[in-house]
Amino acid sequence: MASKRREGEHPSVTLFRQYLRIRTVQPEPDYGAAVAFLEERACQLGLGCQKVEVAAGRVVTVLTWPGTNPRLSSLLLNSHTDVVPVFKEHWSHDPFEAFKDADGYIYGRGAQDMKCVSIQYLEAVRRLKVEGHHFPRTIHMTFVPDEEIGGHQGMELFVKRPEFQALRAGFALDEGLANPTDAFTVFYSERSPWWVQVTSTGKPGHGSRFIEDTAAEKLHKVVSSILAFREEERQRLQSDPQLKQGAVTSVNLTKLEGGVAYNVVPATMSASFDFRVAPDVDLKAFEEQLQGWCQAAGEGVTFEFAQKWTEPRVTSTDDSDPWWAAFSGVCKDMNLTLEPEIFPAATDSRYLRAVGVPALGFSPMNHTPVLLHDHDERLHEAMFLRGIDIYTRLLPALASVPTLPSES
Repeated sequence: MASKRREGEHPSVTLFRQYLRIRTVQPEPDYGAAVAFLEERACQLGLGCQKVEVAAGRVVTVLTWPGTNPRLSSLLLNSHTDVVPVFKEHWSHDPFEAFKDADGYIYGRGAQDMKCVSIQYLEAVRRLKVEGHHFPRTIHMTFVPDEEIGGHQGMELFVKRPEFQALRAGFALDEGLANPTDAFTVFYSERSPWWVQVTSTGKPGHGSRFIEDTAAEKLHKVVSSILAFREEERQRLQSDPQLKQGAVTSVNLTKLEGGVAYNVVPATMSASFDFRVAPDVDLKAFEEQLQGWCQAAGEGVTFEFAQKWTEPRVTSTDDSDPWWAAFSGVCKDMNLTLEPEIFPAATDSRYLRAVGVPALGFSPMNHTPVLLHDHDERLHEAMFLRGIDIYTRLLPALASVPTLPSES
């Protein structure tokens, strides 16, 4: 049976594969099974377990390893339990079987994003507890729902709850991305997602006439302005080898709507755009630029936001910062090359940073293609186990960061 551990398979790999088989796939994730799985892990590890229902059927599971000095802020290890949908016909193996091939690659939705990290946290804590370690700072592991659809019924609500305040989080780790090179990517900020719908109104009429001031003509002007901006940012990225994708603003036209018949000129048409705004952009000025593009197109052109993140935060990567010094110091001791970057998309880290918790996005996978949300998402078992080794070194350092001025 696929659920049985292969002869000689590392127990941590077996646990990883068990977690991958839980179908927490959007739009109807089996969160109940995931919470039960995590409760069992808490019981086995002797950890505190709290379940916080932030919305109907949306539970944040918090596993806690108390520190020896409760006056200190805690270390928060965050991961999300949901995964994105699959197109099963494009997979080499069942995306929820957690198939492991003869070369050691484990196929499964969530193998990189981010069930691997969830189990790496748990297994690193297991090792440290078995070895008898105790650290000054409390370690909380949070497992949150709905990150893949924006976190609006997950972390966004959780950070407003008294249960979150009670965690007294001082620093957090969250998800990152694989890196195909020898380096490990670490993310210290994110771009702001702005989802914008531009609506154009104009004169309707029969499709056989040259009607002036149509909705389509004016919408075309806005689309052209925005796509010209897109090309400028693309060229800026390509012309500067020092720039990474997260350092520029991206935009894509994602929806076009309007019209009722081939022979009727519509009175209204709309276009929807997915902007990812770089953290150094003046957001007020950028919104004014949007307004300018619409005004230049003519009367009756407006825009509204479906999503508008306005609180970009940057986590310090200065060697004088105690948290970064602890994190980067361990990586240096392990001869891990770090590439600090701005995350090109969005994670739950933005909610943590917005309430004052510095967070780094880090998924310890190098020599690994980026396959999150892709067909045949997979991770090599050796890379997965290496990640546990890395966290086993990182957690003691971060949970032992000396008392900060704000804590004395």
